[in-house]
Amino acid sequence: MAGRQPVFALIAGEISGDILGAGLIRALRDLYPDARFIGVCGPQMQAEGGESLFPMERLSVMGITEVLPRLPELFRLRRELVELLVREAPLAVIGIDSPDFTLSVARRAHARGLRTVHYVSPSVWAWRQGRVKGIRESIDLMLTLLPFEARFYQEQGVPVAFVGHPLADMIPDTPDVAGARAALSLAPQGKVLAVLPGSRSGEVRQLLPDFLAAVKLLKADDPALTVVIPAATPQRATEIRSGLLAAGLDDVALVDGRSREVMAAADVVLMASGTATLEGLLLKKPMVIGYRLGGLTYAIARRLIRLEHYGLPNLLAATPRIPELIQHALTPEAVAAAVRYWFEHPEAVAELQEEFQAVHQQLRRDASVHAAAAVKALIDGTLAPEQQP
Repeated sequence: MAGRQPVFALIAGEISGDILGAGLIRALRDLYPDARFIGVCGPQMQAEGGESLFPMERLSVMGITEVLPRLPELFRLRRELVELLVREAPLAVIGIDSPDFTLSVARRAHARGLRTVHYVSPSVWAWRQGRVKGIRESIDLMLTLLPFEARFYQEQGVPVAFVGHPLADMIPDTPDVAGARAALSLAPQGKVLAVLPGSRSGEVRQLLPDFLAAVKLLKADDPALTVVIPAATPQRATEIRSGLLAAGLDDVALVDGRSREVMAAADVVLMASGTATLEGLLLKKPMVIGYRLGGLTYAIARRLIRLEHYGLPNLLAATPRIPELIQHALTPEAVAAAVRYWFEHPEAVAELQEEFQAVHQQLRRDASVHAAAAVKALIDGTLAPEQQP
């Protein structure tokens, strides 16, 4: 290896992984100025100099029925990628999220003697914990975005580094409420409720009717309440618009995208459970989380998931404070009561914001820099004791 150009392999399968990968390439280049970066890269990683064996979009497949016809192609791409990695012998093979594909590549690369890293933990701490055995056997270092994930891997004997969350680096300590309201053409004063019914069609179908019924109850109490709904896609906008029409709500603002700006402008956020709740935490917003699955899916999930709380704000904060209305608990009356509580108890909001600020500081670690430093420590054999099994 002496005198040879350093090579790193990075494998991303979706847009969020491409963003993380681009930041990691920049940070690794600071440590290895002459390095070359190969693998599977999206446009942002390629803009940083990443060389992609094939377009990242060829891995972007979701759902069982969508995956099945693509399996022969995905197996071929995996085989070609592993052979490339063996020929190039990179200092580290770094899979970024997309665990179904990247962990299967890591397992094969590790078996061929390559050093492997995984960036963004799959949710093994929440369900199907047996997967950790395969991770332990095929990953030399796990990079986690959240601190409780790192604790789980330490307990399971997997080398791990908590690097922080990129969103915590991006979002300021204090949201610009006035600026967000001005940008959305909202009145600077008055109560604002943001409603985020999810980014997938199934989520909107399951949640929107009860969310809007709760909005009607809240507006009956306070006709001056401003309600804003950001639509994740044009398709979701069409579905939400139909829901508003059916509910007889003609004074609710529907915004294309801009969900972070809408949350920043709001006093309270009503939202689907998911990663957007972390943005709500970082924006220091009191929230109400709702979620509903199909009956059979929920019955199976209850047997598999080992969590008392589901929302990231409750998993991260020292004291779970965010109402979670799941499945049968999700009713318009319960939603309206939970939202109303935040509007009527400013002292509880202040306590929540103080706790969320502490979480924000914990997650703000300059994730890309920490991730690159942990990869270098793995290569140099200098991982800290707490990162070793």
